[in-house]
Amino acid sequence: MCLGIPGQITAITDPARLMALADVSGVRREVSLAPVADRPLPELVGQWALIHVGFAMAIIDEDEAARTLDALRDLGEAQEALEAMALGASALEGTQ
Repeated sequence: MCLGIPGQITAITDPARLMALADVSGVRREVSLAPVADRPLPELVGQWALIHVGFAMAIIDEDEAARTLDALRDLGEAQEALEAMALGASALEGTQ
């Protein structure tokens, strides 16, 4: 099963590579905007997206993001995925 978790795009980090910073329930990570780059990148800042393995797969509205996060928390899947993301972010910080 593929799990997309809502995250808010907070900044464009590398426009040439279509990369941005996304906040996924307090965990910040760099994601590719390539799948959703059908609009100018600055317009994506502040938008919510479904994030899957480092890619923003779809732009969603804030209400849908909240409902999705609630459903995932209810299922217990969000916590596991967020912990894995946090571990990955920690590992990356240790190598820089």
